[in-house]
Amino acid sequence: MQNEALLVSQAALSGDRKAFGQLVEAYQSPIRRFLFYLSGDEEMSKDLAQETFIKAWLNIGSFRAIAKFSTWLYRIAYNNYYDYVRESKAVVNVDADSLRDKMTADTPDRDFGMDFERALLILKKDERTAMLLFYMEDQTIAKISKIMNCPAGTIKSHLHRGKEKLAKYFING
Repeated sequence: MQNEALLVSQAALSGDRKAFGQLVEAYQSPIRRFLFYLSGDEEMSKDLAQETFIKAWLNIGSFRAIAKFSTWLYRIAYNNYYDYVRESKAVVNVDADSLRDKMTADTPDRDFGMDFERALLILKKDERTAMLLFYMEDQTIAKISKIMNCPAGTIKSHLHRGKEKLAKYFING
């Protein structure tokens, strides 16, 4: 991929759709995976990812490069998911069995097996979000703090509690 900063500036300043398309190609799979692990619904994750990129395109002019583009994009995805949950007044319950059925064969994290997906179910949504961003998407605590719009100390607490719960889950079965 061409230099990300250059692509972002081309998309923002001149409305270069080709440059933005390269950004979509680079981030489409990670954003879908993130939304899938939050929702457990493949179709919803595709729809929310598409909405994320539409919002990013429409608002790219407001991107100020205070944070990395990926942080800004994950923040949009995170907000889309929770807006959807609030608007639909749906309580999103990720069912481990349906999660397994919906996982595609090309999902790179499939080797974790269903134990990992089941284990995610025991976490609160903020713990799950922090854990997914940190361990699955390799985001830093500072980036997760920006994405989730909460202090770094809170993210560290979510990660600590999430790790403790997962450790108990895997030790006790």
